Amino acid sequence: MFHLLAGLMCIYALTGVKVVYGQNEKGERFLCTAVPIDKDTYCPVQSLPVQSASVREEELRNTVMQLRETILQQKETIVNQLETIKELTSKLSRCESDSETFRKMNKDTMDDVPKDPNDTIDVLGKTTQSLKDRLENLEQQQMRANISGASFPNELRNLLQRRLEDLENQLLVKVSELEEEKSQLYNETVSHRHRTDSTLNSLMNRISELEKGGGGFKSPENFKISLPLRTNYLFGQVKKSLPEMYAFTICMWLKSGLSPGIGTPFSYGVPGQANEIVLIEWGHNPIELLINDKVAQLPLSLSDGRWHHVCITWTTRDGLWEAYQDGQRLGSGENLAPWHPIKSGGVLILGQEQDVVGGRFDATQAFVGELSHFNVWDRILRSTDIIAMSNCSFYMPGNVVAWTDTNIEVFGGASKWPLELCEDRLFDN
Repeated sequence: MFHLLAGLMCIYALTGVKVVYGQNEKGERFLCTAVPIDKDTYCPVQSLPVQSASVREEELRNTVMQLRETILQQKETIVNQLETIKELTSKLSRCESDSETFRKMNKDTMDDVPKDPNDTIDVLGKTTQSLKDRLENLEQQQMRANISGASFPNELRNLLQRRLEDLENQLLVKVSELEEEKSQLYNETVSHRHRTDSTLNSLMNRISELEKGGGGFKSPENFKISLPLRTNYLFGQVKKSLPEMYAFTICMWLKSGLSPGIGTPFSYGVPGQANEIVLIEWGHNPIELLINDKVAQLPLSLSDGRWHHVCITWTTRDGLWEAYQDGQRLGSGENLAPWHPIKSGGVLILGQEQDVVGGRFDATQAFVGELSHFNVWDRILRSTDIIAMSNCSFYMPGNVVAWTDTNIEVFGGASKWPLELCEDRLFDN
């Protein structure tokens, strides 16, 4: 009995379960399933979107149209490329035919024209002579014809005469052109030869001067050093150091037009004292003489761009000093580092002020201009000697430092130049 009831229930379940399908207007499809009463009915089934046949047909139609447009575009591109290829092929064929024609014309023309102008003249001359001979033969035939009573055609004779005249004119023109070219070539050759000879002569003269002069100046003291820029790297240096001195005279020629202040014409520094001897004009201050870092102001005026002869004398006794400009004593004083001896073993620099011995230059204190005849004596010179040197009537080299080319080195772009000092001073004045 129990088994019979179970079988009936299964048959009912199989026959009673119905699946209902539905589809709304939006293209969504629903699935409906019969569920037994004692089962949980909360089992939602997600709807599956299905595209309608009309939408898919529209997409296929669009795809077909795009493919058709692509094919048409490619076809048009191929047609254009074919036309371009045909056009280029025709141009190439035309260029080849023109090139062949031009080559044949050049060959025919060049075969008739000799390459050498002299050959051209010879050919024209031979042609002219041949026509003359033919004309003479015709004239002789004409004479024989006249004698025999036969007539000779005048048209042929006139034609040959005109042809002969044309060839003679061509020959004269060609000869004239060749003569003109020959004249031009001759002039250019002569001019070039003159320029070459002039250059060689100048080089030979320069070499001779260098061989005779040995690369130096006319005399050891006839030179100047040029310090054209206010920098901290242009300077000259005296190779010799100063000995211990209890008096000195320092003389020099200098030229500076820079203002304010000409800078430092020279400085002497020793270990422990960079300002052992310094001559400086800095900014708008007057020219100062420093000895052992003690200062005396000098009544000198040197910034007018002219050559000036300057001499400074000093003695350790009472610290007496004197300052000369162009042979005139413009100032004197005392108590400048009295009883202090000038120490030896230092460095003597031209054009820079030393903050340490031999270096640490300050560009604002650099000398800008030209220096010459820097000499140092270990005594006080007489005023007559100073005056004689200032007016170029006498020259006396220093017994401690003498101004010679071998005693002076230049650095940083400073340069040495020949100098006829008195001639330059007269020119300045």
